[in-house]
Amino acid sequence: MTLVSSKEFIANEDKYFDLALNGEVCIQRGDFMYHLVSVPFEKQYPPQPVLEPDDDLRRAITGEELKRRMRTSISNFFASKK
Repeated sequence: MTLVSSKEFIANEDKYFDLALNGEVCIQRGDFMYHLVSVPFEKQYPPQPVLEPDDDLRRAITGEELKRRMRTSISNFFASKK
C-alpha cells in the first residue's frame, strides 16, 4: 500500500494511477483517507446483449410517418369541432 498526501497525488497523478493498477494507493487529506482502486472497465460495465429485431420493431414507424399521421389526426379533430 502506498500512502501519499493530496498535494503529492495532485502533483504526480499519472504515477499514482499507474501504481493503482498493481496495488492499493491511499490518499490522505486532513483527517480523511481515500483509497484509489483500479477496476477493469469490462468488469464495471459488462457488454450489453444486442437484441434481435422483433415484431414490435417491425411495426414501428418513422418520425416522419408519425408527424404525417398526427397532422391528419389534429386536422380531423379541429374540423369536427367547427
